[in-house]
Amino acid sequence: MTALKQRMIEDMQLRGLSTSTQGNYVRAVRQLAEHWGKSPDQITEREIREYFLYLKTVKNASPSTYSVVLCGIKFFYQYTLQRDWSILDLIRPVRERKLPVVLSVSEVRQLLGCLRSLRYRTCLTTIYACGLRLREGVGLQVTDVDSVRMVVHVRFGKGRKDRYVPLPDRVLEMLRQYWATHRHPVWLFPTPVRGRKGPSTATAPLNGRSAQRAFQAALQESGIQKQATVRSLRHSYATHLLQSGVNLRVIQAYLGHVSIQTTAVYTHLTQEVENPAIDAINQVMKDLWA
Repeated sequence: MTALKQRMIEDMQLRGLSTSTQGNYVRAVRQLAEHWGKSPDQITEREIREYFLYLKTVKNASPSTYSVVLCGIKFFYQYTLQRDWSILDLIRPVRERKLPVVLSVSEVRQLLGCLRSLRYRTCLTTIYACGLRLREGVGLQVTDVDSVRMVVHVRFGKGRKDRYVPLPDRVLEMLRQYWATHRHPVWLFPTPVRGRKGPSTATAPLNGRSAQRAFQAALQESGIQKQATVRSLRHSYATHLLQSGVNLRVIQAYLGHVSIQTTAVYTHLTQEVENPAIDAINQVMKDLWA
C-alpha cells in the first residue's frame, strides 16, 4: 500500500466513513490514476475536468456511478491533498428521480415462498418484516433481538445510527426455529467456514451477495415481472405500512431516514393516499366537456 493511499484511508477513518464507502472512494481514485497513467497527486485540475467529461460523454456512466466517483475524487483532493480547486465545486452529480420498485403483499408472500433454503427464507423474511437494509439484515446478531419488548435493535445503520424496529410475532418464531438449527453464539445468519463442521463455527455473518443471488433466483421462479432487488423488500415494507394507515413520521423512524422527504416518496406509491386526490380531480373535471 502506498503512503498516499494509506493517508487517504486514515482521513476517511477520521471522517467516520464506512468500510464499503472507503473501498468505493479508493477505487475511484485508483481508476482516475490508471486513466492518466500516473500518480493521482500528479494529476492536474484540467485533467480532472477532462476525466469527468470522459465519464459523461464517452463512458455514459450511470448517475449512481458518477456520484460515487465524484465523491471519492473530491474527498481525496479536498481533504487528503488539501487542494482548493474550483473544478471540484463546478462538477455536480446527476440527480435520479426514479420511483422505487414495490411488490404487493401477495407478491412478497409468493416470492418468499419460492426460497428453498431456510437460511435465506428466514433472513429475507426478516428484512421485509422489519424494513431493513440488506447489510443490516445479514449482520443481525442474537443479542439484537429483544423478545421482551418485541423489537430488533438495528446497530450502525446508515450514518452509523442505531434504531429500534418492531418485531412481528411470526418473525420471532421463525428466527427461533432457524437459530435452533445452528445455535451460533453471535450471528443470527452465520456463514459456515470451509473445512469446519456446521454453521456454529462461522466467523462471519451471511454474505450480502449470496442473499441477493437467492432473492433473484426466487424472483425468477415466482414469475413476477418486476425489476426487484432485496432493497425492494424494504420499499414494500414502507409502502404496505402506509397503506395500512401508519403515520409517515413513524415509518420514517422505522426506516432510519434523516429527512421526512425521503420517506415521503412512498406516498407516490400508495393507492390509498392517491385515491382521495383522484376523486377530487374527477369531481373538478366532470363538466369539462359539457
